[in-house]
Amino acid sequence: MAPHNQALLDGFGSQSIDQGRRDLALRLAKDDDDERAYEISQQIDTAQYYDKEEEDLESGDYTPKFSWKKLWLFTGPGFLMSIAYLDPGNIESDIQAGAGAGYSLLWLLMWATVMGCIVQLLAARLGVATGAHLAELCREEYPTWATYLLWIMTEVAIIGADIQEVIGSAIAFRILSNGLIPIWAGVLITAVDGFAFLMLENFGVRKLEALFGGFISIMAIAFAWMFAKTKPDFQAIATGLLIPGVPANAVDIAVGIVGCVIMPHNIFLHSALVQSRSLDVTKKSRLREALRYYTIESTVALFVSFLINLFIMAVFAKGFYGEMSRPNIGLMNAGEYLEQEYGGGYVPILYIWAIGLLMAGQSSTMTGTYAGQFVMSGFLDLPVKKWVRVLVTRSVAIVPTIIVALVFDGSENNLDRLNEWLNVLQSIQLPFALIPLLCLVSSQRVMGVFTVGRLTKVVASLIAVLVMGINFYLMLVFFWASNIQSALGILMVIFGTAAYFGFIVYLLLRPSAPDGLWASFMERNNYRSIGSDGPLQ
Repeated sequence: MAPHNQALLDGFGSQSIDQGRRDLALRLAKDDDDERAYEISQQIDTAQYYDKEEEDLESGDYTPKFSWKKLWLFTGPGFLMSIAYLDPGNIESDIQAGAGAGYSLLWLLMWATVMGCIVQLLAARLGVATGAHLAELCREEYPTWATYLLWIMTEVAIIGADIQEVIGSAIAFRILSNGLIPIWAGVLITAVDGFAFLMLENFGVRKLEALFGGFISIMAIAFAWMFAKTKPDFQAIATGLLIPGVPANAVDIAVGIVGCVIMPHNIFLHSALVQSRSLDVTKKSRLREALRYYTIESTVALFVSFLINLFIMAVFAKGFYGEMSRPNIGLMNAGEYLEQEYGGGYVPILYIWAIGLLMAGQSSTMTGTYAGQFVMSGFLDLPVKKWVRVLVTRSVAIVPTIIVALVFDGSENNLDRLNEWLNVLQSIQLPFALIPLLCLVSSQRVMGVFTVGRLTKVVASLIAVLVMGINFYLMLVFFWASNIQSALGILMVIFGTAAYFGFIVYLLLRPSAPDGLWASFMERNNYRSIGSDGPLQ
């Protein structure tokens, strides 16, 4: 472990809990620029927006008054985070839900987004309160072998998500070029332009945030235009939002909606994005204010993403629900069926669809690469330049995508099957982001006064159990449908399952942490032993 990391751990034991939390943030802030989520020169200075009166009052539980100017200052990270809720994988889920279940699953989309919002706010809370992001804290909290294993699991999840996102962009390029650009060429274009767009960060974080804001705006306009053109049933939409119900033939679709909401790499990403604003970690009032503004902007961002997903689901519910003669609709052929159903006019709906899909694919690919930088630097603590990390993470993700594009180009059924595999892959990785997050935000040693309350712990734990349970269900159904019959294959599944759940139990118990569940369990047992031995002495 690096010397400065050891110093972080030593600081916890020698001071009060809240002082230890502040020391963690201060010491991490003194790391070399190349090892931090954001270089000091890149961070947006928030101190200039505080007047003298506020400086004098900043003590205790004081929280500065609300300011629209400050809200705008903190707006950005939440919208970058919300891109993951609009990636091609989620669009595919919207298509299947609308075409397969009509408007009846809109309520589930709404509540799934609410659950995702709660988890993302916990990630933001962790980043603000500690001054470190989730990957960095995992490196400090877990032993080396567990840290490397968590890193591998997270990288696998990023690669799986990236394949879906890049393929989505490539499909859009093929549509917009009238088939002249094959899938594999679209993959290469996405790889190059994604790297180029991320270089905007060198001109300032705000420039990059503005770019993503433009992507979201174009998506919103494109899919809202489609929504207006197809004229869905507003009464049915209201009924679908307010009255819960799952059609008998849409159970798997419903499970898929919840299962794809929380993406592992997005939790790591959001905990890092909030550090793009410089904060005085010695003042609780500044951190409380930052959490307030981040909560507002993240909630608004996810509400916008919910509306866009609603538009897509309603469009396909209106046009294709109940059409038994239609074959399976997915990203590959959705535009063609939309054109057949609603074609005509000055602007073909096929191209509007492709533009929206392109923005979704491009933006989510870039945020995936962005997340990859933070994950690699946080887990491995490598002293390399940021542009090197961008190049490495982009290359690691793009090579498998090119292979997939060459193998599956032109095969719609195989691509749909691949998408199922990738969804299961990300479902498997989810506990390795969600469990560390919940353990850390519940630790007073790490969070100090910003430790989540009992009610929040219960709600977050229920969400984690629900989402992971649904993902495990998807995993079991998928492997059961795969019909593995060889003895070697069955043994590999059994061994892998045992190792998988064993690691999850380890993460929950946190035996290496002084305030983990294992330490609490042993402390209670020791106390009971002493108490029971007392009368005998």
